[in-house]
Amino acid sequence: MTAPSLPLAEWILIALCCVATCHAAAAALVRSGLRGAGDRDDARNVPVTVLKPLCGAEPRLMQNLETFCIQTHPSYQLLFGVSSASDPAVKVVERLRCIYPHLDIELVIDGTRHGSNRKVGNLINLARRARHDVLVIADSDIAVDPCYVARVTAALAEPGVGIVTCLYRARALGGFWARLGALFIDEWFAPSVHIAHAAGSRCFGFGATLALTRRTLAATGGFEALSDCLADDYRLAERVRALGLATVLSDVVVTTDVADRGFLSLWRRETRWLRTIRSVNPLGFAFLFITFTSPWLIASGLLGFGIDASGGNIEHSYVDTIVDLSTSLGLSARLLLHRRSARDWRSFWRDLPLVPLRDALLWLQWIAAAFGSTVSWRGVSVPVDGARAIREAVDLSEAESDPS
Repeated sequence: MTAPSLPLAEWILIALCCVATCHAAAAALVRSGLRGAGDRDDARNVPVTVLKPLCGAEPRLMQNLETFCIQTHPSYQLLFGVSSASDPAVKVVERLRCIYPHLDIELVIDGTRHGSNRKVGNLINLARRARHDVLVIADSDIAVDPCYVARVTAALAEPGVGIVTCLYRARALGGFWARLGALFIDEWFAPSVHIAHAAGSRCFGFGATLALTRRTLAATGGFEALSDCLADDYRLAERVRALGLATVLSDVVVTTDVADRGFLSLWRRETRWLRTIRSVNPLGFAFLFITFTSPWLIASGLLGFGIDASGGNIEHSYVDTIVDLSTSLGLSARLLLHRRSARDWRSFWRDLPLVPLRDALLWLQWIAAAFGSTVSWRGVSVPVDGARAIREAVDLSEAESDPS
């Protein structure tokens, strides 16, 4: 007498485990070919204005900002902006001006509000003081290589390119919670972007870096059009694409600081990121659960044990083989991804026990991010703007055919 066929629920679970395994394997193996800077001398010599909105004293603010002061680009302006003269970042900028008196560094102190997104309001105030036609917008907590400005702006000289953005990797500043937060970026976010890019997606726009021309920015409606947007970086890139111009994901990878000191800080920041994803890509957000690998590997392993225990027919034997292979491949891929993200073997072994915790926490954050209409950003409640159609403010009939 043979065992009964597997119920539909188990077939669905097997299929999901296999899909999750394929994602884990792709995340571990794919390093898509990103666009290089090229060798255009005209692009490297075009003057650039770098916009750096600041707010408060971040742990490595001085060191991160200093990386922008040692660029190889021959002509660039550094604009740092704060909303108040009492902001601790003011002293950091003043110190940089003393250390690098030969650089074109300007501090803009302007508390004018332009909507619910204070970072965009800061950018609006900064843009008024920009002297050059090529703009680079970069978050305050990133560090870059000396050739950063030259490389990210070079692609703008290519026909049809409207905006350039950069991926980033994490640097944990602190202990347990910071390391857990770094894994979020290095072992889930960045690999997911690589997979999407390799599959042909160009729908990117990361606050770590956005480079575009002043003319392109004006054609999208300027920063003013983003003053109430949560995902201002993504929305800006989307507006540029609405003009018929391409987004380039540069081969430049910058470093961002993760300085969470407790669970609440980590939870709020990562839930905000996930809710932001929900606001710009609801369908993609709905299927994110497939990318949280460890829980699926556990489910696949338990499913394999269950099939073994049930004994059975040829169908069970085939399914058991598929499940066992899926579990083995998924586990190997997850370990490979962790190794490729680790800076050395010491950090690999140190953070290995955090991997299943990291993936399980992503499940909980994903569920939490599915609800709520606001997020907390630097102490300010910002509405989730997923229901707004971003293209409504871009009049394509009046836009010029090539605003770059």
